[in-house]
Amino acid sequence: MTMTKPIVRVPNPVLTTLAKPITRFDRKLARLVATMKTTLRATKNPKGVGLAAPQIDESLRVFVTKPWDKDAIRVFINPEIIKRSLEETDGVPERDKKLEGCLSIPNIWGKVKRAASVTLRFQDETGATHEEEFSGFLATIIQHETDHINGKLFTHRVLEQKGKLYQPGKDKEGKEILEELKLR
Repeated sequence: MTMTKPIVRVPNPVLTTLAKPITRFDRKLARLVATMKTTLRATKNPKGVGLAAPQIDESLRVFVTKPWDKDAIRVFINPEIIKRSLEETDGVPERDKKLEGCLSIPNIWGKVKRAASVTLRFQDETGATHEEEFSGFLATIIQHETDHINGKLFTHRVLEQKGKLYQPGKDKEGKEILEELKLR
């Protein structure tokens, strides 16, 4: 039985450090990938759609994705975005709320403009190299997770783009709402 690992949260420096490439496709990597899959499946409130190795305190260039409940988990090792579309998203595509969030930054959301599609070069668990184009929600997840292994958080992107960050709050009737996070 594969175990889960706790999700690392900001301000842990592993989240803002450039992750190291995977050079050995061995049992140790297989265990890491299995742990990442189990950890991603175990996320609740919010349910994760992607997880990068630094988020479980492993500074390595690997991430897993699972955009929708029915999807199988995909593994991306040593990923590199080699092409981005000029067309950008206005926040997260295929989602009602266009806001991006992160398991490592709980209860904070923001809108990030990202390329509508990307071409990714990556390796699978056997070390074979692939090139594939992704669009929509999965393209957004891939860009978010690639940022993770490059030591960049979605909150950095929001601020670079002069966007706003949001946190949960309550309105006058006590209903949950998102309110703008005031930065000093």
